[in-house]
Amino acid sequence: MKVRLAGLELANPVIAASGTFGYGIEFEEIVALERIGGFVTKGVSLAPITGHQAPRIVQTAAGMLNAIGLQNVGVEEYIARKLPPMKRYPGCTVIVNVFGYTVGDYIGVIQRLNQAEGIGAYELNVSCPNVHAGGMAFGADPGSLEYLVQRAKAASSRPLIVKLSPNVTSVAHMAKIAANSGADAVSLVNTFLGMSIDAETRRPRLTNVTGGLSGPAIKPIALRMVYETAQAVTIPILGMGGIVTPEDAVEFLLAGATAVEVGTASYADPRAVERLAKGLESWCRSHHVDKISSLTRGLEIPRG
Repeated sequence: MKVRLAGLELANPVIAASGTFGYGIEFEEIVALERIGGFVTKGVSLAPITGHQAPRIVQTAAGMLNAIGLQNVGVEEYIARKLPPMKRYPGCTVIVNVFGYTVGDYIGVIQRLNQAEGIGAYELNVSCPNVHAGGMAFGADPGSLEYLVQRAKAASSRPLIVKLSPNVTSVAHMAKIAANSGADAVSLVNTFLGMSIDAETRRPRLTNVTGGLSGPAIKPIALRMVYETAQAVTIPILGMGGIVTPEDAVEFLLAGATAVEVGTASYADPRAVERLAKGLESWCRSHHVDKISSLTRGLEIPRG
């Protein structure tokens, strides 16, 4: 079940996605952290962010909209209080999602995290659609993405994963830019920009008006984007978007992902990540798959 991702060895390819698993340690009494491949923290910024006012989560058909606004404790609090308890789980890879409003913000967070122990890699958040600066502003502009990734890679002492937005003309093109700029891996996709309106009150259901759509509703589009990206880059891909069952995870691996991130499923089932890791191992046994890594880019395309 082991896979290698950007120089890291993961116990299995199932990772909890950013924004759905806190800072990891909050789940230790719910999930056997040593049984999952790892997790990505909430976005960590230079200074604390309070996020948007409620309501900021809305259920939709086969999914959910969120506009949390990257609420987090800030890098200093993270290093002082959230990271140290993870030493109890050395087999669980910690990936820190890094966010900034400016290039300087991103670099400042990375430089501070470089001084901390117990982190496996950084996931550069250039795709959050729920903030008015930073995030998707970098991920949607080729020049800005190139400059940020180059600067972040130069500053980083750890592998750099770039989390891409689906809210672009071609996510595969943006992945190529990230790869050519020094990214060690890419993760995709983040949420799709969406909206929900209450017909009775005639008002948006989210205080932020718009939010990011996730869940099973986006899986077919996310799967296609992972497949297209796998044709464009050779660096590892972390695939995500509506994964609920072991078969969902297998589909993303076949499409080109080295590992997968599980997000919205954790809202319905807090043990979803552990359940999927166990289920994926059972699937491999029943299908006589000796090495999970053999599934990556294993999609067979009919010719004719």
